[in-house]
Amino acid sequence: MPAEILNAAALRERYLTEAIQTATPATRLVMVLDKLELDLHRADQAFESGDLKEVNDNLVHAQEILLALRGTMQVDLWEGAPRVVALYDYLHNELLHANIDKDRARAVAATEHITALAGAWRQAAAATSEPLVEVAGGVA
Repeated sequence: MPAEILNAAALRERYLTEAIQTATPATRLVMVLDKLELDLHRADQAFESGDLKEVNDNLVHAQEILLALRGTMQVDLWEGAPRVVALYDYLHNELLHANIDKDRARAVAATEHITALAGAWRQAAAATSEPLVEVAGGVA
């Protein structure tokens, strides 16, 4: 590869790393949700094209994100946290079984719930200057 391409790629990677490191917890949460939704969109496209490896890879990563989000919930600090944890568990289970059974309809149904949940988190992030949650590193 030409040096200019490598240099541009390195600069892009540095920019992304710094953007994540300097973002507020609420902004990082939105970034993680964006990646979760992107994984689910890519999984659906892979279902459409019949690329089962791509379906698996994207659904597995989406499951990892849900587990990381679940792990960030501090159930002793917010009375609604146990219900959100239960929702994360349910969505993880739905994606797990959608992947095992290669059940596109189940993945789509879970995606609809995740989209609604992501929208709620985005609204909460926009409405507050307080950190919402600290997201585990290495997931997005």
